[in-house]
Order: sequence, then structure tokens, then C-alpha cells
Amino acid sequence: MKKRHEQKLIILSIGLMIAFSIPVSLLFNSDREVLGYPMILVYIFVLWMISIIISFVIIKKYDE
Repeated sequence: MKKRHEQKLIILSIGLMIAFSIPVSLLFNSDREVLGYPMILVYIFVLWMISIIISFVIIKKYDE
């Protein structure tokens, strides 16, 4: 894997650390529900799913 692709994964990791931090996560801690699930759980699992997809695309596309 080339250096620039490793840098993309590092930037993704830093972005996820910020997105999963307590102050940002608590922005979604409300009484609203999505399909019966609290908003904070939906936020965490959607963010997690998106990060897995982005990581897969980076690794699959640029694997050498």
C-alpha cells in the first residue's frame, strides 16, 4: 500500500476519533427516535457502517 493511501486511512481514523468523542456524540443524545431506536444509537451505528465501507473501498481500490 502506498504512502498516500495510508494517509487516507489515518485521516479517516482521526475523523472517527473526533466523531466518536463524547461532546460530538452527545449532540445526538435526544428524545427523538428513528424506527424506535434512540438517535444516539442510530448515529453511532451509521457512522460505524460508513467508516467500514470507506475503509473497505480504500483498501480494495488501492491494494497492491
